[in-house]
Amino acid sequence: MIDYTEGAGYQYHIQTKPGDVGKYVILPGDPGRCSKIAAFLDDARKVADNREFETWTGSLDGTPVSVTSTGIGGPSAAIAMEELSRCGAQTFVRVGTCGGMQTNIRGGDLIIATGAIRMEGTSKEYAPIEYPAVADHTVTSALIQAADTLGFVRHVGVVQCKDSFYGQHEPENKPVGYELLNKWDAWVRCGALGSEMESAAMFIVGSVLKVRVGTVLLTVANQERAKAGLDNPQVHDTDQAIQTAIEAIRILIRQDREAQR
Repeated sequence: MIDYTEGAGYQYHIQTKPGDVGKYVILPGDPGRCSKIAAFLDDARKVADNREFETWTGSLDGTPVSVTSTGIGGPSAAIAMEELSRCGAQTFVRVGTCGGMQTNIRGGDLIIATGAIRMEGTSKEYAPIEYPAVADHTVTSALIQAADTLGFVRHVGVVQCKDSFYGQHEPENKPVGYELLNKWDAWVRCGALGSEMESAAMFIVGSVLKVRVGTVLLTVANQERAKAGLDNPQVHDTDQAIQTAIEAIRILIRQDREAQR
């Protein structure tokens, strides 16, 4: 039996140790997506599975690459990043889902985040609210290049992050609904592309840990299109987002190898 007690060498929550994970890690929220993403890697194997954190490690182009699920929201995403970083991870790509916020964004489109609105709590325990949650430029550029190479529809810009899923979808039922509705209107008017729950925390944690973080999201649906009376297709297949992340990791591996020569 493996000893996971404190001091045994394994990270407390994700239960991995140095050598278990690669420098490049893809981060889905749903543990159920880990095996699907790992299928794109060579010789992938499950190395840990605890709580919401499932980890697989394989390789791309001869370089170790891992997949770790983070669960829902900023707190568990921050835990995963902290512990993966302690095991040697240096580049993180979030693969997730979101709701569209601009009427030109349809279900099935990809959103690549350049930054995130910090309407959540985790990032505030890392940095003052004035500090921006910004994605790593190199990772973001690789994601854009990957999506374009694969011919996928993508939008690039700021996303909004919150802690309450139903605060977004049922704000009128909440005692602070007046504030939620007013802020949602502000985010839309400011041009926010989509609403999700992890990237703000991950970008801030990445800044603090001095690691690279990027995000690619599948737009599941768009409530703004529905309100405007436009067609509002719902898409749940994350395959394009996953393919974009895989191709972006390949690009980053090539770039990093060339930089080391």
